Amino acid sequence: MNQSKYQVIAEDIRTKIATGTYPQGTAIPPELKLQEDYGVSRHTVRQAIAVLVNEGLLRKEKGSGTYVDNQPKQEDASKAKSEHKTIGVITTYLSDYIFPSIIRGIEQTLRSKNYSLLLASTNNDYAAEKECLQKMIDQGVDGLIVEPTKSALYNPNLALYVSLRERGIPIVMINAGYEELNIPHICVDDVAVGYKATECLIKKQHKNLLFVTKTDDLQGKYRLKGFIEACEAYEIRFSEGDVITYTTETRGQVIDQILARLSKKDVTGLVCYNDQIANLLATELIEQGYKIPADFSIVGNDDSTLSRVGSIKLTTLSHPKEEMGKDAANWIVRTIETGVPEDSICYTPVLIERDSAKEI
Repeated sequence: MNQSKYQVIAEDIRTKIATGTYPQGTAIPPELKLQEDYGVSRHTVRQAIAVLVNEGLLRKEKGSGTYVDNQPKQEDASKAKSEHKTIGVITTYLSDYIFPSIIRGIEQTLRSKNYSLLLASTNNDYAAEKECLQKMIDQGVDGLIVEPTKSALYNPNLALYVSLRERGIPIVMINAGYEELNIPHICVDDVAVGYKATECLIKKQHKNLLFVTKTDDLQGKYRLKGFIEACEAYEIRFSEGDVITYTTETRGQVIDQILARLSKKDVTGLVCYNDQIANLLATELIEQGYKIPADFSIVGNDDSTLSRVGSIKLTTLSHPKEEMGKDAANWIVRTIETGVPEDSICYTPVLIERDSAKEI
């Protein structure tokens, strides 16, 4: 089939509604029966139903089933299409680091398409995320752009996301995704981030490396994978002590951990999870009398404003912040207007060499 399976099923159900096989106000067959009839998975059936719910042809009633809704008249459909729609945007943070640029890209694009934006942040906390999601449901948003909370760990809010999807509300995730859910995402190739940052130092003849990463977000997990792949490719040995990890809650202690490790090991090059950690580390080392990169070479990530301030400009990896925001906004608008979810988007990072890494 040229069309996706769920699109074929949705089209067949549309035809049955139009011809009266499924009369208005009556329930369509249950999901299990549709699975058997079409020979597909439950997820595929739910995708098809979500498209038709979004079109207003079907409505789901919890604990009862899925019903053929009253078909809108042509003039009502045109009116509905022109009505102002609202997109919910949930990020871990609003005013910190790279997030203002991402949000700016989202807001500019949505405004140009006559969509409103409802903004919320979780501070990377599950309870706050639950409140944000409930707020979006209560406000009746037409679509959601979400940065996951602690994406590397089990999230107790997964059922809420499933509920939103069953309501026919399209969702796209940015920077990462939840591995348990098949939700499209827009992110940087974080394995490549870890690999290229590590390779940069290896090519400058650094053999004693320290990798600093965050473990409660998938980005950190994938960047660590890239670090390991680069070390294996270039036959660089590393031990357990050559990887320092932290979480959202322990971020405040990670610089002290790194400094303690540097005092004990013959480290020459450091790969940091992001520019935020790299900038804090470089600042602290300089205050202690070290020179960057003469004593230590440091590579950050995200090409944030922090990589370009201070006495040392950081070597870093690119992150298409505003472009990501625009792409996420365009993704959600097109999906709402067509009823068909688009594919995920993955950006390839580019190494940006500045002053914080030298050849030895």
